[in-house]
Amino acid sequence: MLHAVSFALLDSVNALLIGILVAIGIILPRGKYRRIAALVVVGDWVGVLVAAAVVMFFLLGVKDQIEAILSSPIAGWVLVVVGIAVAFGSWRSKGQPNALVNRLLEPLRTPSPITALIGFVMGVVQSLTSVPFYYGLMHLATEDIAPAAQYGGLVWYASLALSLPTICGLFIAVVRAHPKSAAGRLFAAARANSTQVALFGGYLVAIFLILMGVLSL
Repeated sequence: MLHAVSFALLDSVNALLIGILVAIGIILPRGKYRRIAALVVVGDWVGVLVAAAVVMFFLLGVKDQIEAILSSPIAGWVLVVVGIAVAFGSWRSKGQPNALVNRLLEPLRTPSPITALIGFVMGVVQSLTSVPFYYGLMHLATEDIAPAAQYGGLVWYASLALSLPTICGLFIAVVRAHPKSAAGRLFAAARANSTQVALFGGYLVAIFLILMGVLSL
């Protein structure tokens, strides 16, 4: 279970969602920000939950094979390779913001069902393209508990996977309400050094993946 929690927390380093929350926090009025940020995060959470339920359904059907993979060196080497790839990708991007953030800003200027739908699609796509997402669910699927409990565990899994974006969204709300506070100054410093912050996040994920892979060998 500890492995599932670890990968869920690692999956919460969602650069796209955090980037969108920061962007709308800068350009939108305070009241609009709260409504739109809430819709995006809730939509993303539902997207992660739905994607996790679908993947869990297939994983439980091949539970024995998943256990064999996790107990073999293959799982560890995959994590090491992915960690190196993430580090290389972060280095190549030089911490520049995701271009997709700018494309999504236009439909996110007004709260509507489309706002939640965009969050939902982001949650599904981000999950299905995330290696930590699959590894976390693989560990959850091999837990010696009833299938109902495993599906129920997806609720807290999705919540942990959205923990960092949610904290960032709340932090931005506090900054908007109290721009002269310590939180406001910290946010201003992070904005001024956004490329370094993005690089740090990418390298942190890479290091964690490599360490988890090495420990699994």
